Amino acid sequence: MSSTRVRSKLRVALTTLTTVAVAGATATVVSAPAAMATRSEKTWNETAYRGHVEVLRDNGRPADPTVLTGRVFVDRDRDSVSDRRERGLAGVEVSNGRDVVTTDRDGRYRLPVYDNMTVFVTQPSGYQVPVDEFNVAQFHYHHLPEGSPELRYGGIAPTGPLPAAVNFPLVESTLTRSQEQHCVIAGDLQTYDQTEVGYARKGAINDLARRHDYQGCGSLFIGDVVGDDLSLYPDVKRLTRLTNGPARFLPGNHDLDFDATTAEHSFDTFRAQLAPAYYSYDVGNVHVLALNTVRYPCTPEVDNVDGTRPSCNDPVNQPRYAGRLDENQLKWLERDLARVDRDKLVVVASHIGLLNFADESSPIHQVAQVREVYDLLKRRKAVAVAGHSHSIENLRAGDAVRGWREVYGVEGLPFPHITAGAISGDWYSGEVTGEGYPTALQRDGGRPGILTLDVRGSSFKERFTVTGESDRVQTQLGVNSPTYREWYVARGEWNDEPQGPAPELGDPHVIDRADLAGRTWLTTNFFMGATGSTVKVRIDGGGVRPAIRTQQMRGESQLVGPEWSDPTAAAQQLVHGGSLADRTMHLWRFELPADLATGPHRAVVTATDSYGRVFTDILSFRVVEQR
Repeated sequence: MSSTRVRSKLRVALTTLTTVAVAGATATVVSAPAAMATRSEKTWNETAYRGHVEVLRDNGRPADPTVLTGRVFVDRDRDSVSDRRERGLAGVEVSNGRDVVTTDRDGRYRLPVYDNMTVFVTQPSGYQVPVDEFNVAQFHYHHLPEGSPELRYGGIAPTGPLPAAVNFPLVESTLTRSQEQHCVIAGDLQTYDQTEVGYARKGAINDLARRHDYQGCGSLFIGDVVGDDLSLYPDVKRLTRLTNGPARFLPGNHDLDFDATTAEHSFDTFRAQLAPAYYSYDVGNVHVLALNTVRYPCTPEVDNVDGTRPSCNDPVNQPRYAGRLDENQLKWLERDLARVDRDKLVVVASHIGLLNFADESSPIHQVAQVREVYDLLKRRKAVAVAGHSHSIENLRAGDAVRGWREVYGVEGLPFPHITAGAISGDWYSGEVTGEGYPTALQRDGGRPGILTLDVRGSSFKERFTVTGESDRVQTQLGVNSPTYREWYVARGEWNDEPQGPAPELGDPHVIDRADLAGRTWLTTNFFMGATGSTVKVRIDGGGVRPAIRTQQMRGESQLVGPEWSDPTAAAQQLVHGGSLADRTMHLWRFELPADLATGPHRAVVTATDSYGRVFTDILSFRVVEQR
């Protein structure tokens, strides 16, 4: 997220407030997604294609130092060496990050050379690029003859003269040919130290280690892979070694070489350790565009021409980042898409999202050229996935909020945009649970977890899996009463100026007559809830009544404050620090009747997503005459 990290100093568990709403709930799923597919006959480690890109050098320079040549070949013996008996593969895209060419009938390509370029192959469906011992995909070669400038974390070592050839090995793959794919999108791992590496291992990475449904598409970690300390990249790779598919990475604003003085070298260490800054690959009928949307340091002549990004005006003394694609990447994007069949689903992946709800009025935390990207994707079936905001957002085509219109001139989304949530949640805040990782409720009140795109052909269904839970856990229930709202304000003021004892909320599931007379809502935070989703409530076995979504996404401003908050999350955050769930685009609320009888009550909440999948949760509460 922002360069200022919000962290809780206290690590505390979810108290009874959350336990009542989540633990012990029942869940019924209709048309359940294929979350935990039956384990393959052979495990990933038994079948993974391990290898590397073949770089050929001779004693002299190549005949033409302005052109790089090479071959894409089918590596039948899996030794990463291009043998004469191994056929070249025609029609495969190869790029230098600006130009895009297609291999000829013999699998050969020719590309213009420029300094500090990364050459990469776009994996075609039905084939698999090699992975290393850590499952990190190997499909690129950096050309930086003199190496990076002096950087704290090393950057790219000198590559020397242009190689005689760079050859890209592939093997045939039924996994990537399949029209059914399960693509893991992992947001903001963002480990700041070894302790947090351990939290990630025991949490989301342990969940991925138990899954075997994503071997074809693999996992894509969409930025903020670490938290500023780039020496942790080897530890991250030891985490991906535990996963069951190829691992790919995108850079985020906490993956920067902050001592780089120009944007040209700001991700050199990331590139050396993990991946190109941007690239593409195919699986099934899906084309993934993995974009770099972080420019650092941003500069006034590029980023603040229109005066909306004054933080970019002093890159020497106060360097900052901004959401932007550089010119080479824009050229590559246009040329890459020109070669993609129009029947494919295009997944636009990035760290900073093209647009999002949490930062809807920000010209920094969204992408400056969003409308140019939309133009390139016109009349294509697409979905955008991003991280950065440490929130969960499921935005549908046509959704709109005021900031998008005022800052970017966008009246409504042309295709779905999904913010994937964060593995780190609210930066690993909260008490460490019995499972060995913190609770870490996010900015929107959502729990940490991982997004999966379940794809059939060119159609997809999104699925969010809460860390340590089954896919049935999709809601978080709470009570928003006048007592809660008054406490919310009082506790916030006390947090700003602590004097005397802190205001106490008491049992949030006890409601008195004054609460009911002053409007009390039962709230449902439906993590993947979106336009087209519904939430219904049944009290004590009575009739089923609809709950109302608080944020309609029809072009209105954000609704912010205690009345629009997730009370379950905010009650934790106000006491124990971290972000504050004072707004969300996936909160529904149901006003409790003012004449509810004194005594215990039971609310059954049924949340139905836009695909017809049904999730049921239960909340028990008590009405008293007076507190």
